[in-house]
Amino acid sequence: MNGVIAIYIFMLAAFTGYEVISRVPVILHTPLMSGSNFVHGIVLVGAMVALFNAHGMLELSIGFVGVILAAGNAVGGYVVTERMLEMFKSSNKKAPAGGHH
Repeated sequence: MNGVIAIYIFMLAAFTGYEVISRVPVILHTPLMSGSNFVHGIVLVGAMVALFNAHGMLELSIGFVGVILAAGNAVGGYVVTERMLEMFKSSNKKAPAGGHH
């Protein structure tokens, strides 16, 4: 695959992703992201495969940056999911009796 085709595929994927996400209501962004954490893992595996098959310093550098960004994306997805789930937990703290603080 030559570079022009790769850039075309990247631009097409970016445009499609933007169009899909822009049509999702704001209230669903966090559940949608937490539900798609498995995609982040697949991206990370793909970046590692690309790094493993890299030849030359430029390809190794791009692959390394790809692995770092994919790992950050995966970890960030799980952190946001954890924070979202914390919001739904009931607190067991009871208000002090008599209204005193």
